[in-house]
Amino acid sequence: MKIAIAGAGYVGLSLATLLAQDNEVVTLEIQKDKAEKVNNLYSPIRDEYIEKYFDEARAGKRKLNLRATCNYKDALKDASYVIIATPTNYNDETNTFDTSAVEDIIEKTIKTRGEKTTIVVKSTIPVGYIEKIRKKYGISNIFFSPEFLREGKALYDNLYPSRIIVGDETEEAKTFAKLLKKASLNQDVPVLFMQPTEAEAVKLFANTYLALRVAYFNELDTYAYIKGLNTKNIIDGVCLDPRIGMHYNNPSFGYGGYCLPKDSKQLLANYRGVPQDLIRAIVNANKIRKEFIAKDIAKREPKTVGIYRLTMKSGSDNFRSSAIQDVMKHLRGEGIEVIIYEPTLKDTKFNGFEVESDFDKFAERSNIILANRIEDQLRDFADIVYTRDLFSRD
Repeated sequence: MKIAIAGAGYVGLSLATLLAQDNEVVTLEIQKDKAEKVNNLYSPIRDEYIEKYFDEARAGKRKLNLRATCNYKDALKDASYVIIATPTNYNDETNTFDTSAVEDIIEKTIKTRGEKTTIVVKSTIPVGYIEKIRKKYGISNIFFSPEFLREGKALYDNLYPSRIIVGDETEEAKTFAKLLKKASLNQDVPVLFMQPTEAEAVKLFANTYLALRVAYFNELDTYAYIKGLNTKNIIDGVCLDPRIGMHYNNPSFGYGGYCLPKDSKQLLANYRGVPQDLIRAIVNANKIRKEFIAKDIAKREPKTVGIYRLTMKSGSDNFRSSAIQDVMKHLRGEGIEVIIYEPTLKDTKFNGFEVESDFDKFAERSNIILANRIEDQLRDFADIVYTRDLFSRD
């Protein structure tokens, strides 16, 4: 069948690559250069498995029935499913996701295809959004199916999914689940069908729990650091309890990336009228951690602080809402010069901060180098590197 996917980011492109193994897939992308890359089978994002599958397709070793277009009519024509994977940034003024890009595709699909096409929303949305859309447009052919992907490993996580969740129980919903399962390499994956509002809640609660775990080990690290204790020893002792586990426990400058900050804020907003204290604490804990890191650096009175990479973790080229950016703002507020080394940036400025493209010059100018995650390039500068990366992973 033909499947249209709106958006060629981590979610959209990984799904497109997954489903193009057995179906005709057309991605709808507003950026012409990204569409051209997809059409030439070059990944516009950094993802090990997407790049591997594209390389094999170009070499004729793998079949991918995939193309990209900037024309929505071309993408939507004859599509059995339209998957929406457009960004939904969080608006701090309205305390909700900006779902305008999602709704734009919904309206275009209704206008072009009526109810001949099933709409699947993969973009993260507020709890209750699908029911609201169904009532607004008088349609039933739309449901939500949350994704659980890591940046840089999105296709891998689609090939080996932890679970498939579909917020509907219609035949179209069951067929969609079968499409995902057939294309994956984990045929034992649990498949759950539920109401759309429940599926929306699953997504926000899952990501907020991950934010909680990051915040927990960051606050453990803050305590140990201030008290002069060995953070790693404490974490090892805590996490060898199998109920807690040794995963997702590496301290950082704060949780960031595209999903955790906005999803935890959206869940907090959805709690309006419901008693709670923990969800608000998770959001506040991240703010406190970033302020602590900045103050700890400022008290050393460096003239220049170098920021080594804006990205949150190794293997990713995405730095949207990375925690280091708030640390940078705090340092600037303290009157400290901040320079950035980020090889993916082509400009000489980023949000008003100077970008130094030459690593040697960057290191020479820096009194302290902030690194959320340690890489081999920094090994010779250990005496001036400030990091909370204890496990060299995550």
